[in-house]
Amino acid sequence: MNIEHLVEMATQLGRFYEAYPNRVEALASTAQHIRRFWDPRMRAEFLRHLDGPAPEGLDAFVAASSAARFRS
Repeated sequence: MNIEHLVEMATQLGRFYEAYPNRVEALASTAQHIRRFWDPRMRAEFLRHLDGPAPEGLDAFVAASSAARFRS
């Protein structure tokens, strides 16, 4: 998996959902999309990146949505 591509995809999702008027719903929807539609290998690679020392290139909104929301 190319982590740069996964980060880019997550950022695109975050930008889409960030437009929602309800921030809580937007954060949950971002995480829900990743949980439902990303292959488990993609999620695992993305989570490894998030758990790293300083996840490079990650949008702050996506980082907030990932806080334990799509780890299952």
